[in-house]
Amino acid sequence: MSQRKLRLGAFVMATGHHVAAWRHPGSQIDSGVNIDHYIEVAKTAERGLFDQVFVADSPGLWHRGGDESLSRQGRVSYFEPVTLWAALSAVTQHIGFVATASTTYEDPYLLARKFASLDHISKGRAAWNVVTTSADNVHGNFGIDAHPDPAVRYERAHEFVHVVKGLWDSFDDDALVRDRASGVYVDPRKIHELNHVGKYFKVKGPLNIERPPQGYPVIVQAGSSEDGKELAAASAEAIFTAWTSLAEAQAFYRDVKGRLARYGRRPEQLLVLPGISPVIGRTEEEAQAKWAELQGLIHPSVGLATLEPFWPGEDLQRWDLDAVPPYYPEPPKGINSRAHVVIELARRERFTVRQLYEYLAGARGHWVVVGTPTTIADRIQEWFENGAADGFNVMPPVLPQSLNEFVDLVVPELQRRGLFRTAYEGRTLRENLGLERPASRYAQQAKAA
Repeated sequence: MSQRKLRLGAFVMATGHHVAAWRHPGSQIDSGVNIDHYIEVAKTAERGLFDQVFVADSPGLWHRGGDESLSRQGRVSYFEPVTLWAALSAVTQHIGFVATASTTYEDPYLLARKFASLDHISKGRAAWNVVTTSADNVHGNFGIDAHPDPAVRYERAHEFVHVVKGLWDSFDDDALVRDRASGVYVDPRKIHELNHVGKYFKVKGPLNIERPPQGYPVIVQAGSSEDGKELAAASAEAIFTAWTSLAEAQAFYRDVKGRLARYGRRPEQLLVLPGISPVIGRTEEEAQAKWAELQGLIHPSVGLATLEPFWPGEDLQRWDLDAVPPYYPEPPKGINSRAHVVIELARRERFTVRQLYEYLAGARGHWVVVGTPTTIADRIQEWFENGAADGFNVMPPVLPQSLNEFVDLVVPELQRRGLFRTAYEGRTLRENLGLERPASRYAQQAKAA
């Protein structure tokens, strides 16, 4: 029996990760704003003993391409994640909730308050996915003509996270006395003003909500660029990433874990969680038939739209869909990590344009595995036991159908192999992930003095 346990998250994308999932009968077609759908998904993930559920989010419309592509998109209307998770925390007991929020377009004080509130509402099951935002359709919503340069965004992100953690430490863990007999509600000596003055932020504090149950909500970072890896090494406790080969995943795992020491951290303090999009059949033939059915639902305009970020400025409509791309560009500025994965995949596999967008249509460059429960468990075990992953973000192609299949068919196989839990270990997300509860900076200062 393995002592190290696999970590699993459900990465939820409304109708599912496949771009044509909304057309599939196994999806909930109005899922973006259907609370009952998300309740079902969260309860299914909890039934499967997943650590967390996660929704990607952007403060702008997810869309690439013209009106033809837009008319065929299934991802144009969706909940704000913190609001959604607050609601779902009331109907679940164990599952954690990862919400995306941008350090470029949010305010540190308001974000700190929002996530502290979610951690209290969920009784210690909140996590913040730290992003800097690079999507082109966002900056205009905030009155600016362009994103800040990537280096500026990440420099700002480091300071932003530092400020937010400081605000979460505003109250000592024992600051709230709440003693009716003495009439003392709070010990003012145990409330701290942050008084941060930095390059990008000036924040006085204190936060107007007590310290979160987890100390800090779990900090997650998504992305594999050089700047992203450095931010993860400095601050994150889990990193979401995308790789399609064992060798690439192993190299990334060694790289990001190797950066931790210079921040005074240990390798086990950062969990590496690649994405996997499983297409599951009880037989290999059934799995391949399911994949073919999904691929047959892709409209070419939607498929080509998935390639636009990797060939910026190119009129892809002129390309021969059944030939290889006419050239392979340098990764576009701002999305280097994902572009590297996609361009290298296209080169390595010699995909035609159609084959490439069909691959990306499944999970946007994440690892798509088509096969039986045994096959999928084999691949998960291989990466987990060979220095490529601490667990996985499971990306169901179709929701709710694919998540039910994973929970009912793959989870039992992982449990039989001793790789995955048979019961939750703790009450908070940190406890279930095997992460320490951080001490307050003020408690550390007092101890040092």
